[in-house]
Amino acid sequence: MPVVRDLCVLLRLRNFRRLLAVRLLSQGADGVYQIALATYVVFSPEKQTSAAAIASAMAVLLLPYSLVGPFAGALLDRWRRRQVLVYGNLLRVLLAAVTAVLMVSHVPAWLFYASALCVTAVNRFVLAGLSAALPRVVGTERLVMANSVSPTAGTLAATAGGGLAFAMRLTVSESDAAMVLLSGVLYLCAALATLSMAPDLLGPDRASTQPRLGTALVGTTRDLLAAVRHLAAPPRREAVWALAAMTLMRFCYGALLVLLLMLCRYALSSSPDAGLRLLGLALGLSGAGFFAAAVVTPWAAGRLGPGRWIVVCAAAAAVLEPALGLPFATVPLLIAAFVLGLITQGAKIATDTIVQSTVDDGFRGRIFSVYDVLFNVAFVAAAGVAALILPPDGRSTTLVVTVAVVYATVAAAMARFEQQYASHQ
Repeated sequence: MPVVRDLCVLLRLRNFRRLLAVRLLSQGADGVYQIALATYVVFSPEKQTSAAAIASAMAVLLLPYSLVGPFAGALLDRWRRRQVLVYGNLLRVLLAAVTAVLMVSHVPAWLFYASALCVTAVNRFVLAGLSAALPRVVGTERLVMANSVSPTAGTLAATAGGGLAFAMRLTVSESDAAMVLLSGVLYLCAALATLSMAPDLLGPDRASTQPRLGTALVGTTRDLLAAVRHLAAPPRREAVWALAAMTLMRFCYGALLVLLLMLCRYALSSSPDAGLRLLGLALGLSGAGFFAAAVVTPWAAGRLGPGRWIVVCAAAAAVLEPALGLPFATVPLLIAAFVLGLITQGAKIATDTIVQSTVDDGFRGRIFSVYDVLFNVAFVAAAGVAALILPPDGRSTTLVVTVAVVYATVAAAMARFEQQYASHQ
């Protein structure tokens, strides 16, 4: 198979393997940490969780970073990305330990969320650095395959980390703090793995990679405006449209995730532990969908083009999401988890490829940081909308139909742009 052959070639690249190892360890730790937070906030027997509580937690964890994310991106283009990965993961080791202590100390909720917010902020910084560094370890002709393997493998690692956390929570220890400490061990392994790469390997191409912090912050606004102008230039119009499409699809994914959490907690299970098992199964099937996207997307994007593949993904979601979601039954929802995993990851691989192939290296850190901010804002907005719409048990026809309409709108708008874009090439 061409996919298997290309994958084997890609994995022979030593520096790619090293960067991939860092991603796998880092995102595996993210999966453990995120499930620990989910079980603490949503599935603790003593907590009566609501959609509004989930939305509030997402806002606390993600929205503040959305305000400072572009500034982090500007620094990412000034500092050596390898050092960012080392120190970012070491910082998360410390923060994970703090979170674990707060979980067992019965402190005010805001203090716990502040600690979790710090971990999330560093997490987005590290992910932006991994994406910006990827073209430095593969050739341009392998970029589509690299975008299939690397982010998708990272997502699968996060899913595996979540599965490990689920197993630990249900069989070994009911302590959410123990899961958080496990994530800290994995963050430490990611930092150590990063040290296997040369300090300057991952870029960026700047004569001075360690400016004074004050100097970097003063120049941030100017740099961000330059990045926006770079992205808005006619040769990169497809990147702008792909980012807009992916942001809306992320909104849909966030709304459906809140719906799934509420259904697993109340409508489809008889106890918090049963709901946790069902959620773990759904996330595992979603991870299988991510893997399927890694296999299908290089072939599909190669035949159709990345932009048209986004159209196909959004259109498929518009049809399948209501068909599988409206029964509000366990089996159709589990099938939907797989389908949406494939569709969402397939569209993300295509978007990453479009952005990386059209954006100059010196701007990638800033633009991928803005990319992450768009993801966060869309996710928080989706949680807020879900909180307004969802009933206590999570069964909402209105939300399912609304999400389908958004998917259909994305498919139609992106298809129209691709048609116009092709006519001008």
